[in-house]
Amino acid sequence: MVEIRQSPLARDAMAYVLAGGRGSRLLELTDRRAKPAVYFGGMSRIIDFALSNAINSGIRRIGVATQYKAHSLIRHMNRAWNFMRPERNESFDILPASQRISEQLWYEGTADAVYQNIDIIQSHMPKYMVILAGDHIYKMDYELMLQQHVNSGADVTVGCLVVPREEATGFGVMAVDKKGVITDFVEKPADPPAIPGDPDHALASMGIYVFETAFLFEQLRRDAATPGSKRDFGGDIIPYIVKHGKAVAHRFTDSCVRAAEQIEEYWRDVGTLDAYFDANLDLTDTVPKLNLYDRDWPIWTDQIVAAPAKFVHDEEGRRGHAISSLISQDCIVSGAVAQRSLLFTGVKMGSFSSVNEAVILPHCNIGRGARLNRVILDSGVRIPEGMVVGEDPELDAKRFRRSESGVCLITRAMIEQLKA
Repeated sequence: MVEIRQSPLARDAMAYVLAGGRGSRLLELTDRRAKPAVYFGGMSRIIDFALSNAINSGIRRIGVATQYKAHSLIRHMNRAWNFMRPERNESFDILPASQRISEQLWYEGTADAVYQNIDIIQSHMPKYMVILAGDHIYKMDYELMLQQHVNSGADVTVGCLVVPREEATGFGVMAVDKKGVITDFVEKPADPPAIPGDPDHALASMGIYVFETAFLFEQLRRDAATPGSKRDFGGDIIPYIVKHGKAVAHRFTDSCVRAAEQIEEYWRDVGTLDAYFDANLDLTDTVPKLNLYDRDWPIWTDQIVAAPAKFVHDEEGRRGHAISSLISQDCIVSGAVAQRSLLFTGVKMGSFSSVNEAVILPHCNIGRGARLNRVILDSGVRIPEGMVVGEDPELDAKRFRRSESGVCLITRAMIEQLKA
């Protein structure tokens, strides 16, 4: 057993966030932005959760690899994450695919997105690397995962979730022995291996990996020289270490930051419209499983200078109010009703309008008398006066993008098409 030093291991670590994915299952929500840049929770972007976890865990050196339609993501990070100070041994590097290693424009895979920036990582001299996906919603203390990594003597530690076996077919799944050592790692298996002693559940990869930096560089260089490799952590790097080294599973339950002790751990892949919609509405619960009001583990984001939210009119049938809803800065609810909904920054609701189970992204305008039920409005949408959505499924499907569970995504282009 390796003894841990008293000082936090996070001080010697660098977090490297893989944020290049499009997230095509979010359909038109990612036409103009990468999935990690999609708005979430009233004030934040999806990537803010991984970055906030790193900061709250004590990690002060961060790199973010971007690729697909990265402008809005880069702009957000420049605005929200520019407080890192080199004189305090802090750093924040945005790393677009930039032909640093070869003349190929894009990162070939998740491992290649790290390999191409080895020289930049070396300049910060971290002892440990924490590799993160930038497109999940959760709170986690990476310091605890680092401690397990050092204590176990692992070559790589893989963050994992306990999921029902029938739901594990879409993940990278690991077979483990009774000590948590990974004996096999397979991507999206038809028959996922069960947890020892628990035949109904499997361990699914979270896309979170901890390495010693020197060992990681060895593996990246070896993989880059291997013909036929996809340059991917889940497909190549981790399976190789499982066979030729020591890979250990770290369970999310051991390091998750809970809303309360009695509440189960919360992790969501918001990769589909329905999953994205449900995770946002989770926040409207009286006691949500994900606590955005936790001052001990805040979710950092762009601090927009804007006026407070405003509710006006107090007449029967024309009263501005919100029930079980999150209302952000610069919103005006003018003689309108928001119920179990999220209004992001700058949303305006006209008199006699109503929204129920709605995720309204920034700077939308909802016309007088409009009724919206189970909708996602992309940023900047202007809903015409009197429009009704969520009451006629056939009409909704003709005009907008309607999900399997009846959620309607509405974009500016869709509204413009109705006017044509």
